[in-house]
Amino acid sequence: MIKPKLLYSRKDMLEENLRILRKRGVDYRKIAEIAFNQQSKYSDTINLEDCEDSVLKILSLRDVFHILLLGAEIDRLTEEEKFEGPIQDILAHDLGVFGVDEILGLAVAGLFGVIGQTNFGDIDVNKPGIIKELNDHGTGEHKACHTMLDDIVGAIAAAASTRVAQMSMEEEAQRDLSVTQEKLF
Repeated sequence: MIKPKLLYSRKDMLEENLRILRKRGVDYRKIAEIAFNQQSKYSDTINLEDCEDSVLKILSLRDVFHILLLGAEIDRLTEEEKFEGPIQDILAHDLGVFGVDEILGLAVAGLFGVIGQTNFGDIDVNKPGIIKELNDHGTGEHKACHTMLDDIVGAIAAAASTRVAQMSMEEEAQRDLSVTQEKLF
């Protein structure tokens, strides 16, 4: 019997997450654009490259790996009509009061605290960029299901937005500290 692979390195998890996102029609740079647009209005030191780096870091985290694997698989199985009973229709139509998809999103965004969750709420309500595309693609003639993915992608953007803001604040704090120390000596 072949022993199943259960543990993955951060590099392996990142590569698999990027593969899953590409397969589902999502380029990580589109996620970074949402993070950039969310944070750049608060700070002129935020740049798109830092947002892209943050998205890649977040995609290498184990919890994000597990959540993205699960969410993408649920969406795929829904498309193939593999679920039985009411859950098939609830998932296929992304029922607004379902909420489990938001729970997965909150879990990802929560890795960056309450601000991450607040940022996720903003993204979930306003559905910018690729989030809207994923949400709309699951309706009408397309028959694609992104019930889980749109929230997970939104949460990754929220986490990246929060991470970049935290990094920017840390850099500012370090500059302030060095100025204060110069004045003392």
